[in-house]
Amino acid sequence: MQTTLEHMSIWGLISEASLVVQAVMMILVLASVSSWYLIIRRSVALRSAERLQRGFLQRFRQGGDLAQLYREGQAQPLPDEAALQRIFLAGYGEFAQLQRQPGIAPDLVAQGVERSLYVAVAEQEERLEKGLQFLATVGSVSPYIGLFGTVWGIMNSFLGLSQVQQATLSTVAPGIAEALIATAIGLFAAIPAVMAYNRFAARGQTLVGRYYAFGNELQARLHRRLHRRLHAASPNVAAAA
Repeated sequence: MQTTLEHMSIWGLISEASLVVQAVMMILVLASVSSWYLIIRRSVALRSAERLQRGFLQRFRQGGDLAQLYREGQAQPLPDEAALQRIFLAGYGEFAQLQRQPGIAPDLVAQGVERSLYVAVAEQEERLEKGLQFLATVGSVSPYIGLFGTVWGIMNSFLGLSQVQQATLSTVAPGIAEALIATAIGLFAAIPAVMAYNRFAARGQTLVGRYYAFGNELQARLHRRLHRRLHAASPNVAAAA
């Protein structure tokens, strides 16, 4: 009786499962551990990105000198999550470089800044999507891998029944139970991965929207700066004429 109870425990069923079912369980456990590691890393990274975004936006909207803000950003190494600062450095760096070219039209400067901002936002968007493909794969494939292990286990159980004269519940139950464990592990791996994927995708889209909004805000400030310089230079040109 003690041996029967030990065999019908979860660990007993796993240890007595066929090699194929055990391999399926191992694959699903590794996928679950990897997805949880990625979920924790992405959660920490997104919280850090949102915190850095709020801090930089507050400094940017205080109306200080953009050149000073640019120099401060270049003088210190930026964390990977400092997306807005990287976008700002790309846009303002292009602006400063084009401004140094003699006789360049303001429209060309604005177009160059816009292209640079689009590239920077695209790079940060790609950074946000890292790992999402893996979570999507785990969420969509794990139930089918678990189902494969279940089908294989049940098939072996029925093949074993063909070798006995009288089939009872005690002979069928262990094989079916160990097969169903594979499905349970597959669902355990898939459900958190799907939930995390949906959550991270939604938060990522929110951050990308804020990146584009910040890019438009930076363009507006640089555009006003260009026109102020243009208007300031117009009286001098008229006086020289």
